[in-house]
Amino acid sequence: MATKKPSQPTLPTVTPRAPDGGDAVVLERRAQKIEPPQMYQVAMLNDDFTPMEFVVMVIQEFFSKDREAATQIMLKIHLDGKGVCGVYSRDVAATKVDQVLDAAKQAGHPLQCVSEPIE
Repeated sequence: MATKKPSQPTLPTVTPRAPDGGDAVVLERRAQKIEPPQMYQVAMLNDDFTPMEFVVMVIQEFFSKDREAATQIMLKIHLDGKGVCGVYSRDVAATKVDQVLDAAKQAGHPLQCVSEPIE
């Protein structure tokens, strides 16, 4: 995953004022425009070997979905080949992917999970 190098924050500029008899320095505050972080969707990929019940259980456990929502996502994965389980920041999405892959590996299933940037 290629990421942009974070830009350095701009510091307020010191603007000297006309002498008023004191040694005071006034800093002017500039409003900074901060963009929200890039979001990533966590998607599971369909395979012919992982049981549907296991997929539903994983969605419920790691993505905090109720049984009905988890079943709908599982059916989307099964029918379309891929289904989005949630949208998170980059670090949270990477953690969710690792959790799903570890659970699938421990259970002996070839379930695949990926995170993709949202454009």
